[in-house]
Amino acid sequence: MVGTDGGVGDLQRRLRAAQAGAPTYREVGATRGGRLPEGYGHLRRRVHLGRGPEVLERAGRYVLGWGSQLGTGFAVYPGGPVRDGATVLLRLSLPGSRWPGLVIPCRVVWTVSEPDRIGFAYGTLPGHPECGEESFLVSMDAEGEVWFEVAAFSRLSAWYARLGRPVALLCQYLAIERYLAAVAGHVA
Repeated sequence: MVGTDGGVGDLQRRLRAAQAGAPTYREVGATRGGRLPEGYGHLRRRVHLGRGPEVLERAGRYVLGWGSQLGTGFAVYPGGPVRDGATVLLRLSLPGSRWPGLVIPCRVVWTVSEPDRIGFAYGTLPGHPECGEESFLVSMDAEGEVWFEVAAFSRLSAWYARLGRPVALLCQYLAIERYLAAVAGHVA
């Protein structure tokens, strides 16, 4: 959904519309398990963050505060910490561009806060340029090593994304790399 004025009234209207919408894919919550559903493109990347429960906790707090998105250049409306079932609008504007920004509606479909895993996933809603789900998970293995992983399954759905398929796929890959770098940079 391409933005118009991007003002607070416009964002509130878009948020209400997104809250009324249902996810645009059937496999809601599928990123919680190990295997991603067939019929979508898959991306799974992870980065080593360090060692021990303090690193897990610091990275987990950052991720549950939308740190990976904010650290990548997205704005999150209405903001606040990640909550299961919350609907948000991710907004992206190109610096120095006169083009309207992109407003991307998403719904948090699961959260986890356990001694060895902290994170969440959101899924696409009507108006999102893709169809699918993305998870952001900080975990600590049996040796105490802490990892941040982003997993996604998606298909392009918006006409402008399908029209520019190679660019859209490159943008998704670059966004995931930036999510990884944002969390690693915060923990370093």
